[in-house]
Amino acid sequence: MTSSTLHPPQFGKIGVLLVNLGTPEATSYWPMRRYLAEFLSDRRVIETSPWLWLPILHLMVLPKRSTQKGKDYEAIWNHERDEGPLKTVTRSQTEKLAARLSDAGDRIIIVDWAMRYGKPAIAEKILHLQAQGCDRLLVVPLYPQYCAATFATVADKVFDALKQMRWQPTLRIAAPFYERPIYIEALSSTLRKRLTELPFTPDRIVVSWHGIPKDYSERGDPYYCHCAKTTRLLGFATGLADKMVMTFQSRFGPKEWLQPYTLETVESLPAEGAKNIVVIAPGFFADCLETLEELGVENRHAFLDAGGENFALVPCLNDGPEAIDVLEDIVRAETGGWI
Repeated sequence: MTSSTLHPPQFGKIGVLLVNLGTPEATSYWPMRRYLAEFLSDRRVIETSPWLWLPILHLMVLPKRSTQKGKDYEAIWNHERDEGPLKTVTRSQTEKLAARLSDAGDRIIIVDWAMRYGKPAIAEKILHLQAQGCDRLLVVPLYPQYCAATFATVADKVFDALKQMRWQPTLRIAAPFYERPIYIEALSSTLRKRLTELPFTPDRIVVSWHGIPKDYSERGDPYYCHCAKTTRLLGFATGLADKMVMTFQSRFGPKEWLQPYTLETVESLPAEGAKNIVVIAPGFFADCLETLEELGVENRHAFLDAGGENFALVPCLNDGPEAIDVLEDIVRAETGGWI
């Protein structure tokens, strides 16, 4: 038996895996139900005892929410590619980052992407990178702020995949980048650019974050602190701190979540004299249902119905040059000693 039959023919490359939340495969009932079932049965997302939660999920939540959310996704769906916008943007980020990292010298870097929920699956992509000769793996969760329900569950899935592998790649997981200077500069330049495009001057800038139950934070999750730090740094960088208000969106279930809530805040602003507002969501690295539909449609209508006059949403970093600058900076730093 020769050595070539004992070991994979390729090794010595670095794999970079970008991971975002996920998206259903279609907007109809059953694809939506499969996606939501995977998402909402994750113990990191819903910490209630499975004995109590799973019957509620499958008998009450999924039958109603699958149809409702399918309609919401249909409104933002990329019909040309037949996929959610999160897939479109994450794929493009991957391709552009790969082009940026093509000068890594002797170490060949292969960049790929996966979704925590839905497809492409993390385990599948790790095996694919290994088959291409990657014996070192950097996983980059596309969540600037650490939260157990997002960042940690990506790590869980990566570790689950490695448990099944005889020859595991050397693993690094990129750190949260909520205060990284290049990320703050990317946010501030995007916000400043959007403001120059508007025909009005905002009375308030609503900095909206995806919420989590308050008790998750009380148990030690650093998410609130990370959001507050990014908000503060963004205010300093733009000189607009006095206009900013930090809020939390996407509340789900009967628990108390981090406050103030975004929807209630935008509804109350016109009565306080803030008739013109701009909304930015720095925690989302790519536009998705929560930005395009929840903020861009639901919250816009709520603000205007409450007496507001002008509402503008700042796009996420998406696959623009600022986003790729951030990703390149992270990868080059996190692969130190490998390249």
